[in-house]
Formats: sequence, C-alpha cells, structure tokens
Amino acid sequence: MISPTVFFVAIVSSMLINNVVLMRFLGVCPFLGVSKKTESALGMSAAVLFVMVVSSAITYIVYYFVLDPLNITYISTIAFILVIASLVQLVEIFIKKFSKKLYKGLGIYLPLITTNCAILGVVEGNILENFADQHGLWGGLAVATTSALGAALGFGLIMFAFSSIRERLDSAEVPPAWKGVPVSLVVAGIMALAFLGLGGIV
Repeated sequence: MISPTVFFVAIVSSMLINNVVLMRFLGVCPFLGVSKKTESALGMSAAVLFVMVVSSAITYIVYYFVLDPLNITYISTIAFILVIASLVQLVEIFIKKFSKKLYKGLGIYLPLITTNCAILGVVEGNILENFADQHGLWGGLAVATTSALGAALGFGLIMFAFSSIRERLDSAEVPPAWKGVPVSLVVAGIMALAFLGLGGIV
C-alpha cells in the first residue's frame, strides 16, 4: 500500500518545484506562442492535461509490459511519440468539432502537441525515475500518472498566469524596444526565479 504522502509529493514536486516550463525549460514553444490570450492558454492547458496524463499511463504500460519483456526498449521514444500522436489526433478532432473558435485560436500549436517536448519529457522522465522498482509495477503506474497530473497542472498554472500578465502588458507603457517577446521573456525569467525559491520544500 502506497502512502498518500507519496502522491502528494509527486503532485507538488511536478507542479511547482520541478515545473516543466520554468524549471526544466520544456514546452517553451506553446508557452510563448499560445499565451497571448487567456482563452487560448486555458484551451491548450486542457489539451496538454489530457494528453500528458493519458499518455503517461499508456506509455508506462507499453514500456513495462511490451518493450521491456521483448528487450526492445531502445525504440521506446518512437513508441511514446506514436502514443502521444494518436491522443493528439483525438483531441484535435474533439476541439475542431465542439469549439471552432478555440481550434482557430490554437492554430498550428495544437497538432504540435505531438512533438511537445514537455509531454515527451514527462513520459520519458517517469520511466527514468524507476517508479516500478520503488513501488511495484502497478504502484509505479499510479505514481507515474500522478506525477504526470502534477506536471500538467503546473503547465496549466504557468500558462494561465503568463497569459494574464501578457494581456496586461499589451495595455502597459513599455519602451518600443521591449514590446512583445522581449518583455515577455523578462517576465518569464522573473517567474522562474520565483519558482526557484520553492526548491527544497519537499
């Protein structure tokens, strides 16, 4: 029986202390490209949440029940990308059918979730953490999925906060040379420093 503390630590660590965007510098492309509007940022966050959590569970099972027994773990990255790409297609079809406005707002960044290094980094990281050795095969699956949930929530938190700041920056008096991406990168750096201060909590 895994202690609830393990799941709490997995979520807090993935969400705040090892935030995929600010601490691990993964998923920076959608972070800068889709964060101009809060609605688009939330839509992207929801899509990443679904793909990251489900793909983490599926890739864990594929790795430990297919690739590892057959001794073909060297193709794990290809297998993981295929799983992620399949889930992204489902998400894209769903969004296109039920929210054309959001579909247009996300633009090219929606299919690019397939190659979003944040998702691939999380699923690869779950394997490298050896949760299966620490908690058993099924316990490791639960911890890996929880860790992915925390990482996805952390991604969404940063996307929402950053998009809110960028919307205010559009109406702020910023020197011409700093308008747009430059001032956004400065804000991202300040946010990263703030999250750096959370290190060592758990």
